[in-house]
Amino acid sequence: MADRSRDPETLERRIERTRLELAQTIDELAQRVSPSNVAQRGAERLKEEAGQVARAVGAMMRPSDGTGPEKDDEPGQGGPDPRVVAAVGVGAAVVVTALVVWRRRRRRR
Repeated sequence: MADRSRDPETLERRIERTRLELAQTIDELAQRVSPSNVAQRGAERLKEEAGQVARAVGAMMRPSDGTGPEKDDEPGQGGPDPRVVAAVGVGAAVVVTALVVWRRRRRRR
């Protein structure tokens, strides 16, 4: 009785399947560690964090006890627009990310 696990065709199919799986794994790892992808993930994380900071700052700037002027009551009162704060935060995050990437590239030379 022939052992199917030692059958040459079965072994060849297993080897080919394993080779394809290994190639996929290597491709996925290469994508994960690609400098551009790493920088992009870092920039996205910074944008998210800047947005959270902007929301927190915006919440602190708005009076919650009803004693201060509401934003709609008097233009220019009630603190900065949260969208402006968020935009400034995102801009700062982009600048910091660009500086970090530039500095790393400069060190490699």
